[in-house]
Amino acid sequence: MKVKSLTCLIIFVTAITSSARTCVDFDFDWRFSRGDFPTAVSPAFDDSDWRKVNLPHDWSIEGPYSAEFSSGNGYVPGGIGWYRKHFKLDPTHIDKIIAIEFDGVYNNSSVWINGIFVGQRPYGYSSFQYDLTPYLKFGTDENIIAVRVDHSKFADSRWYTGSGIYRHVRLRITDKLRMGHWATFVTTPEVKEGSAVIQIETTVKNGSDHTQSFTLQSDIISSEGHVVGSLSTPENVDSEAEQTIIQRITISSPQFWLLESPNLYTLKSSMKVDETVIDGTITPFGIRTLQFDPNKGFLLNGKQLKIKGVCLHHDAGCLGAAVPEKVLERRLRLIKKLGANAVRTSHNPPAPELLDFCDRLGLLVKVEAFDEFTPPKNKWVSGWNMGIPSRFGYGEVFAQWSIIDMQDMVRRDRNHPCVFMWSIGNEIDYPNDPFSHPVLNDEYRPEQPSAENLVRYAKPIIEITKKWDRTRPVTAGLASITMSNAVGLAQMLDIVGYNYQEEYYEADHKTYPDRFIFGSENSHRYSAWTVVRDNDYVAGQFLWTGIDYLGEARQWPNKASGSGLLDLCGFKKPIGWFRQSLWSDEPMVYICVSGGRGRMRFRGMRGEEHWNWPENATVTVLCYTNCPEVLLYPS
Repeated sequence: MKVKSLTCLIIFVTAITSSARTCVDFDFDWRFSRGDFPTAVSPAFDDSDWRKVNLPHDWSIEGPYSAEFSSGNGYVPGGIGWYRKHFKLDPTHIDKIIAIEFDGVYNNSSVWINGIFVGQRPYGYSSFQYDLTPYLKFGTDENIIAVRVDHSKFADSRWYTGSGIYRHVRLRITDKLRMGHWATFVTTPEVKEGSAVIQIETTVKNGSDHTQSFTLQSDIISSEGHVVGSLSTPENVDSEAEQTIIQRITISSPQFWLLESPNLYTLKSSMKVDETVIDGTITPFGIRTLQFDPNKGFLLNGKQLKIKGVCLHHDAGCLGAAVPEKVLERRLRLIKKLGANAVRTSHNPPAPELLDFCDRLGLLVKVEAFDEFTPPKNKWVSGWNMGIPSRFGYGEVFAQWSIIDMQDMVRRDRNHPCVFMWSIGNEIDYPNDPFSHPVLNDEYRPEQPSAENLVRYAKPIIEITKKWDRTRPVTAGLASITMSNAVGLAQMLDIVGYNYQEEYYEADHKTYPDRFIFGSENSHRYSAWTVVRDNDYVAGQFLWTGIDYLGEARQWPNKASGSGLLDLCGFKKPIGWFRQSLWSDEPMVYICVSGGRGRMRFRGMRGEEHWNWPENATVTVLCYTNCPEVLLYPS
């Protein structure tokens, strides 16, 4: 097969010269089979009868659904699957550095190239790369990459995960003297109305056997395509070494990244040797200021802004975890149309393209890392909060991998202007699942792990986050603020998220006057919104959830949670219209009916979209509007 050379999403847009960085779309022409094949690592293995697939690919959504599987994961199968790809490389790349990049593989992936093991990654939501250079063949010789995905512990999550290489893959080809992986970090340490200082940190690697001289050229390009700032920095880097170059460029009359006008700049980075460009990357970024005030709440670019957020899982209903970008974009546009201005990635790092869309659409994002520390939480198998749970999950590898996974999440996503918070976890302090503490009184379970462990586990995660980005606050969605206050976990956080604990806002604001308080997960109830609306010190809320999602299901044959403003197909539900009446400034009117069995009922909200009622039936008409007055006329 001849490899087709394409441009790289975000990282690089167009090759500057024939010798500059090249990214190859590696999504196409894979061979796949369910089951375990220990000899599939061998280049001689016969995969001719395997199924041909393109990535992203999720085999769990193909079923079959069965009650024997886990309700938490939507009653879908897991298992083990193998992927293999055959490809050839142009001999002109023989002196290059060639790496493969995976945006996400669920889960426990292991990768071989030409029969040689190059790495493994347990966490199914992390992006990662492997250097393939030492093991590749060129010209007419074929290369074979093999990926084993082990999701045999299918009851390992409280929601639908999918299985397989469900996000994009690419091949990256660079010179030995190059910019590193996720090498560029753009910040705006000084922002004024008339000017802004852009600080650029670029990590450069020299994989050659001698010291090399080069020039790093940084150009800042406006959304209109004009170069508004440039700087060239000559440098030397030793053999087999890396170094970080810091540049500062001042631009005048900056265009701010705003929710209503999400202006983006582009950093074009070029490495030159004797005026020849040997590597180049493209990094979109935005100019905006974030302020988190304990009394005034959240301020974007100096203006107070109530966070009107929704929590989102990563699946798209019948499409599973391999979500087409058009579907993702449509869903985000609908969420913004409702009046939402923020998204919480529940409860894991998102696909990179979600952040790309939020950058362009003007949606803030709270990026979350984990749903558990260690040991793992309960994962319900036979129904939500029913029966005997499993205790598989990320907690099994947390001690070994959490620092690496957190670091990679921050490094990958820190240039996105939409990202305004880093969350180290969701309900990691859930009472007795697994941690406990005497402050829980009658609920205290001394046989459970001590909640003091939360501080011990959180400390290095917070430290690694701040090592790679000190421009955004670190938070967590806390389920038991009483327990977290008692052990000091809440006090470690820059800002504190309260999950369904509105009753503690007022008292904690008085007890901890320097604490920034917001609802990190909240119900759709009107009262959960009014406490935000009516108190400046409560910065906002994130509704559970923005869209219905697979998993966290009740008893078979139900396969999904109906807690969203949109349904599994991405259509607005009555509860979505209700939220739009509270959040949107655009005039709207929507009527529905209260009656029947309450098919659309969720946590007190009830409405039916249809009007197919029996003749002479009496129904209650509900009207959701943000208009001052509405008249209903008989037909």
